[in-house]
Amino acid sequence: MTYLGKETTFQWLGHATFLVGTPSGRSVLIDPWFDNPAFPEPVGEPEQVDLILLTHGHWDHFNSVIPQAKKHECRVVCNVELAHWLRKQGLPDEQVVEMNKGGTIEICGLQVTMTDARHSSGIIIDDEYRYGGEAAGFVVETENEFRFYYAGDTCVFGDMALIAELYNPTLAILPIGDLYTMGPREAAKAAHLLGVEMVIPMHFGTFPALHGTPDQLREAIGNLPIQVIDIEPGQTVE
Repeated sequence: MTYLGKETTFQWLGHATFLVGTPSGRSVLIDPWFDNPAFPEPVGEPEQVDLILLTHGHWDHFNSVIPQAKKHECRVVCNVELAHWLRKQGLPDEQVVEMNKGGTIEICGLQVTMTDARHSSGIIIDDEYRYGGEAAGFVVETENEFRFYYAGDTCVFGDMALIAELYNPTLAILPIGDLYTMGPREAAKAAHLLGVEMVIPMHFGTFPALHGTPDQLREAIGNLPIQVIDIEPGQTVE
């Protein structure tokens, strides 16, 4: 079955949380944290979630995973260590899909590849951080062969050029806030290494410390033919 003319949609739900609509009508939730200060309350929580992608265990990417997985009875793709912890918290085995960096799985009609990310990772248990495996990103190929890269929390790293060579994503969702992730200057370099045509910035403005802005990203990209798609929380773009 082909989906010519069908678009992939991206709805930003604040901070690093995205709801992606695929050409066949699937809804993919990435790094859900619905208590984030930028969450668009008038939009509310998604009515449909078919799949959750989880990059790492920090609370600002993780805290809504279990309630959303239970509510929608959907599968969660994550690393081995997080998968173990999710099962311990009561998610059924069939809902938890574990993988690791470099692996590709077909799920919900999508090709999902786990990529590297350069960041720490941990789960808060009894007020202490516990090992949560390594942070990761994802390349997703939709049903009509559109590929996008969700970087997760990361700095820029040279092997982003390998992501470009191997998977050739058209769009990248990149953190720009600085302090805990790369800022606009590093994100501009990341976009260049990835060879993408479009960038959606994330992980900025949630708190004053995350001070990078889309305008600073545009300035850092300069004359490179890369479009910065600046959307507000709750807004959807195709």
